[in-house]
Amino acid sequence: MTLQAKALQAQGRVRVAIDIGGTFTDIALADDSGFIHQSKLSSTPEDPSRAVVTGLLQLLEELGIAPGAVGEILHGTTVGSNTILQRKGAKTALITTKGFRDVLEIGRIRMPDMFDLTWDKPKPLVPRRHRFEVLERLAADGSVITPLSEDEVLSTGKAIEDAGLEAVAIAFINSYRNDRHEQQAAALLKAHYPELQVTTSCSVLPEMKEYERTSTTVVNAYLMLAMRTYLQRLQKGLRGIGVSAPVFVMTSNGGMLAADVTCEKPVMVVASGPAGGVIGAARLGAARKEQDIIVFDMGGTTAKAVIIEGGRPSMTSEYEFRDGISTSSRFIKAGGYMLKVPAIDIAEVGAGGGSIAGIDKGGMLFVGPQSAGAMPGPACYGLGNDHPTVTDANVTLGFVNAHALAGGRLNIDRRLSEQSIARHIGQPLGLSTRDAAHGIRAVANAAMARAVRAVTVERGRDPRDFALLAFGGNGGVHAPDLARQLGIPRVIIPPLSGIFCAVGMLASDVEHTSLSTVTRPLARLTESELISITSMLRSDVEQRLAADGYTGDRTEYLWEADLRHEGQATELTVPFKGHDLDEIRLAFIAEYAKTYGYTDTTPIELMKVRVFGRGLRESRLDFGAIRIAHRPGASNSGSRRISFERGTEPVDVAVVDRLALAAEPVPGPLIIEEFDATIVVPPAATVHRDRMGCVVMEFMS
Repeated sequence: MTLQAKALQAQGRVRVAIDIGGTFTDIALADDSGFIHQSKLSSTPEDPSRAVVTGLLQLLEELGIAPGAVGEILHGTTVGSNTILQRKGAKTALITTKGFRDVLEIGRIRMPDMFDLTWDKPKPLVPRRHRFEVLERLAADGSVITPLSEDEVLSTGKAIEDAGLEAVAIAFINSYRNDRHEQQAAALLKAHYPELQVTTSCSVLPEMKEYERTSTTVVNAYLMLAMRTYLQRLQKGLRGIGVSAPVFVMTSNGGMLAADVTCEKPVMVVASGPAGGVIGAARLGAARKEQDIIVFDMGGTTAKAVIIEGGRPSMTSEYEFRDGISTSSRFIKAGGYMLKVPAIDIAEVGAGGGSIAGIDKGGMLFVGPQSAGAMPGPACYGLGNDHPTVTDANVTLGFVNAHALAGGRLNIDRRLSEQSIARHIGQPLGLSTRDAAHGIRAVANAAMARAVRAVTVERGRDPRDFALLAFGGNGGVHAPDLARQLGIPRVIIPPLSGIFCAVGMLASDVEHTSLSTVTRPLARLTESELISITSMLRSDVEQRLAADGYTGDRTEYLWEADLRHEGQATELTVPFKGHDLDEIRLAFIAEYAKTYGYTDTTPIELMKVRVFGRGLRESRLDFGAIRIAHRPGASNSGSRRISFERGTEPVDVAVVDRLALAAEPVPGPLIIEEFDATIVVPPAATVHRDRMGCVVMEFMS
């Protein structure tokens, strides 16, 4: 039975995943048999929901599927990240304990690069005039030293209202131990000033460390209005085309949250879109028996890297969101807005297909982080941008189709690419257009290699021990170069690689998290105390999963502990299963040695215990049984000339479809062109297609 017939027969059997990127909006539509259709269209930055609604309606009409057949919408969105980058969030106030007004600016008293004299600290999302102090004080153990002054809270609320502010973050010292004062202040504000969007730190991040907790709470308050407005507009648009399915939003740690929960905790979904691809990569790796993978995602605006070890994505309990490179590297701090929330440990650089190349004041070639985005896009789109991008370099060199992309939907003009590169790069540097294009690719590749090193070498991992799984519209074009630079022996390009973040969402689960701050020497904690802590956390998560309809054997729970040696300021996170404290201690020692290269005999402290509760979706995508509705690429010739290396003449290279590959390896060079992506097989590699449809490149020694 066809997908269309099944959808029309059984209402609510079609699932849709949508990933909004800076350049393209990707849509994956699947039924219970694992059959997947795809669509890709330009994003609409002025209103991201418009591309979602338009693209979904077009795909449903193309397939002859009734809108009422859509059973769920899984969504990855850049609304949170774009709101921060563009500083278009709510006008936000901060209410804090008297004496702590400047926590946001003091931060960690660090710089991302101590020798960069041009560096400017990010401006706080809440200016000092909108940060208010009230009389209250809790001790480190949560006992009340000074009761909350309700009169000061009410007068502060009046000042906030008079200033025309829209959102309020409440972060009192030591409230992670006792949330009474924060709850009291929030109740007063909601009762007397109901128009204000109020966020408390105890509801967002009940953890120690004043700066991290305050920063995370402020970001949450700053995003609430934008996220609520966007999701309401999206749901209204979907209802307008007849889709009434519930919307779930991808979280930064790879789970799913219902839209109404997302509106209350938007800080959980700032790294929403990329997480889908990582979860998909982990599921695909498990299906291929591939446990250790470097995930490389290159889209139109950024490139991202993550490692998967033992089948589990590398996770972090904090990261800094900023322009340029965003990474939780222990060597790079204070460059952005601190978000202390569970997240996949992603390193990101502003080097995507649409990243603009130019010459800086010192006469050096640079690429990104500024992007041409979806509009006007690269010069070759012919929509008004004449500055060269990475895509223009790839078009000029022959790596990317010089006529059309997305199955012919997007026209390409190679002449415009060559003109922009010659004008802005070649002529100023005295280079030929071809050599200038190679220069753009080299600089972009160096930036992307930096992201890969940030999640491998900087964390004590050797990239040569991993396979490189690449996706995104440009992942297959640049992954071979990165593999050769870093000595990675094998590159894997999954099916539907150009929309793989959306596909990965189909493989995700609903997820809730609960946390308890412990701060106890591990040697003085008993097993019964740990059982008491985990039971409380599990009960909390069970209730939230039950509210989403997940109980019993449709749930699973993963446990993590944050530990450190006494006297240290930061922790390492280790997973655990039972309540054996000695196993937790040994796991921490092993992780410490792997990360830092040595062991320490200082006593260990257990700082936090965290539980991830997953609602196992019955319709979760099985990569072992995936079936794809094939769309042809845009190529109308069997070969094209490609310049692989600077200083060498272009060579004729065959252009084929993924389905033309077999299980038997064939030597490169070769171009594999698809509806959603291009894959470049260089001369020094062999390539084959595995049983799941992945393109696998191996490099000749």
